[in-house]
Amino acid sequence: MTDSTSVARSELAPTGTLRVALNMSNFLLTATDPVTGEPSGLAADLGRELGQRLGVPVVLLPYPNPGALADAAPTGVWDVGFIGAEPQRAHAIDFTAAYVEIEATYLVPPGSPLQTIAEVDRPGIRIAAPARSAYELYLSRTLQHAQLVREQGAENAFKRFVADRLDALAGLRPRLVTDQEALPGSSLLEGRFTAVQQAAGTPKGRPVGARYLCAFIEDIKTTGLVARTIEKHNVRGLTVASLA
Repeated sequence: MTDSTSVARSELAPTGTLRVALNMSNFLLTATDPVTGEPSGLAADLGRELGQRLGVPVVLLPYPNPGALADAAPTGVWDVGFIGAEPQRAHAIDFTAAYVEIEATYLVPPGSPLQTIAEVDRPGIRIAAPARSAYELYLSRTLQHAQLVREQGAENAFKRFVADRLDALAGLRPRLVTDQEALPGSSLLEGRFTAVQQAAGTPKGRPVGARYLCAFIEDIKTTGLVARTIEKHNVRGLTVASLA
């Protein structure tokens, strides 16, 4: 093991174990093994691969949503997290480039006059969104006129969208396909308002570890490991991100 890898290992796994934080609300990247009850899925596999390369054991730490995962970054309870890279989180986390991208768009109710994404950002329009998801943070930064109605988690956001007859539901396209099936007559708007950049990150203050993590993400994209892992888990709706 090279000196730089040794330093990276000491920074990324200071306890001797790589503690990998996972956002369990992202069903494209994470799941719970029905037999063991342990986290599984694409992000879990990549975390285990990183631990193998560093030569340390791995423990997977499930978080219910990305906000909880990000909030824990300064406390030192996790070493590497798999989460959407957003500027609001960068004060506490050093992010890699994205390893996958996920399109985010809107679902609109039956009979909606909204036909395009550009039409959604208008005065009086109310948009349901899961609080502190990467795309909700993006909309919080960029919306000029429409109002965000925030709920905890995608399921609650969908229920609020239906119950309060809101004008649009923001979400990841693969999830919204399921919501569309649950609301006959609803429509998915073409295109995207953003593509969520799913990345890895480590808490601030681990510069050598952060560089190692960036190189790891680029390597697993270049060698096709990300694409093979997506195929292994039969995930639809993910695009391997371009090289940094």
